Amino acid sequence: MNTALSILSIAGAISVGAMSPGPSFVMVARTAVATSRTHGLTAALGMGVGGVLFAIAALTGLQVLLAAVPWFYFLLKLIGGAYLVFLGVKIWRRARAPLDIAFKVRTAKGDAARSFWLGLGTQISNPKAAIIYGSIFAALLPREVSLAVATLLVLVVFTIECGWYAIVAFVLSSPSPRAGYLRWKTWIDRVAGGVMVVLGARLVATSR
Repeated sequence: MNTALSILSIAGAISVGAMSPGPSFVMVARTAVATSRTHGLTAALGMGVGGVLFAIAALTGLQVLLAAVPWFYFLLKLIGGAYLVFLGVKIWRRARAPLDIAFKVRTAKGDAARSFWLGLGTQISNPKAAIIYGSIFAALLPREVSLAVATLLVLVVFTIECGWYAIVAFVLSSPSPRAGYLRWKTWIDRVAGGVMVVLGARLVATSR
């Protein structure tokens, strides 16, 4: 497989993974609808940075490390699952709170920074993503990878992850979705929180 085809194949596989429903989608969608487009886009940026970290880890042999040190993978799943459960419970408990109390929507830079870190934390809390990245890179990368190709792959991953979630944030921060969220906030938040808790609990349960 030549280098160009390898890059295109990796880009396609990563795109499918990014667009699959999961905690990252739930977090960005809820942030965009419940707060503002700026917050949603900032969270999408965090997703992109998380994807870059996974790509760099895959390029440096994370998959080999996880296979050689099983307890490290167990620890990643345990911490990641606990983090998702924490987020889910937090969302559920605040489901009935008015929007301005639950999210304190402001234009301060600090709020946007929190959205970024929430996006990044949600992205990297899923150790399965690390395995997926490692598997894709291991299966599709050419035997020899130059620095230029590695840099291009990192940029491709960032563009896909950040680009997809930016689209999600842009669409769901429009007036109509926001109005729908305000009408059904309690139930939407409970569903979103429940999904987070289930995904996190599943990670913890399968960490053995």
